[in-house]
Amino acid sequence: MRESPVASQTSPSSAEVPPVLPSIPLTPEPVLSAENQSVGGLVREVASQVSTLVRSEVELARAEVTAEVKKGVKGSVLFILALAVLTFSLFFFFFFLAELLSVWLPSWAAYGIVFLLMLVTTALLALLGYQRVRKIRAPQRTISTVKDTAEVLTHRRRNGHGELGNEASSPAPR
Repeated sequence: MRESPVASQTSPSSAEVPPVLPSIPLTPEPVLSAENQSVGGLVREVASQVSTLVRSEVELARAEVTAEVKKGVKGSVLFILALAVLTFSLFFFFFFLAELLSVWLPSWAAYGIVFLLMLVTTALLALLGYQRVRKIRAPQRTISTVKDTAEVLTHRRRNGHGELGNEASSPAPR
C-alpha cells in the first residue's frame, strides 16, 4: 500500500504561516489499470485518497479559522485596553462631579449623591446583564440534528446496512 506524501513545514519559526498540510498531489499520480489490482486494492486506494482529501480539507479549515481567531483576539485586546482607560477615566469624572456639586451643597452631600448615583448605575447595569444572560438557551437545532444523525446511524446498523465484513450478520450491540 502506498503512503500519502506528507510535506515538511516550510517555515518552522514563523507563527503567522501554518505548517504545510498533507495534500492532494498537484501532479497526476500514475494510474494503474483495473486488471492489475484487486477490488480490495482499488477500494483501499480510494479510501486512502478520500481520507487524505478529508484530512486536508479539515486541516485547511482549521488553519484558516485559527488565523481569523488570532486577528479577532488582537482586536479584542485593543478594545479591552480602551475599556480599561475609560474605566480609570470614570474615576476622575466622579470626583469632578462631586466637586462640582460641592459648589452648591456641602462636600459630604455632594460625595454622597455621587456615590448613590454610582450605586443606582451599578444596579441598573447588573439588572440588564442578568436579563440578557437569562435569555441564553441551549442550541436546540444542533442537539436535534445530532440526535437525528445518531438515530439514523443506529437504525442503519440494526438493519445490517453499513456494516463491513462478517459483522453484518451478527446482531448489533445495544
